[in-house]
Amino acid sequence: MSEFKEMRVKFCSQCGSATKFIIPAGDNRPRDVCSNPDCQLIHYQNPKIVVGCLVIYKEKILLCRRAIEPGYGLWTIPAGFMENAESTGDGAMRETLEEAGINVKIKQLFSSISLPMCNQIYLMYLAQAESENLPNIIGTPIEQETLEIKFFAESEMPYHDFAFVSVVDSIKNYFEQRNKKLQNNIDVYNSYYEVFEKVQNGETELNCKKVK
Repeated sequence: MSEFKEMRVKFCSQCGSATKFIIPAGDNRPRDVCSNPDCQLIHYQNPKIVVGCLVIYKEKILLCRRAIEPGYGLWTIPAGFMENAESTGDGAMRETLEEAGINVKIKQLFSSISLPMCNQIYLMYLAQAESENLPNIIGTPIEQETLEIKFFAESEMPYHDFAFVSVVDSIKNYFEQRNKKLQNNIDVYNSYYEVFEKVQNGETELNCKKVK
């Protein structure tokens, strides 16, 4: 398994001087530090937060077929990176509107997934759709990210055509809990994944597997 190579900050964002990859005084790991003695700004890099919604209507879940890589043409739930100045819930609703064209009402957090090898954290919410009617996305900005949107019942889930294994595991966990508890007090699905490289047809692809 090979680790992700974190992007280095080569030049200081404050004064433009070159940086040095060193351990700052009082710290315990190397950082990109401005080499200008009058600046010495430390450039911290932290995990990216991905937020999204498991959108429910009656017994079905909304899926989006991706129009971008990674996973072009494969299914997932509407999700994406948080923006500044928004809460995780607001970000999840915004991503759902941008990728599926619908407004939803958030019910609760349902999935927390750590992918430390690619410095990402996934926070997915259970959300309620107002109806099963979906907008026509052809010719709209949504088409840049999403090829198709559709509600799927549990028996219809395209598990072999999902873009991300973490989403598959989360959906299966939701159905398992729902069938046991009839949707009352769904527990948050916490999981941890490692990322690994898989060589297929001469090309290297990044995949992940659940550790716990």
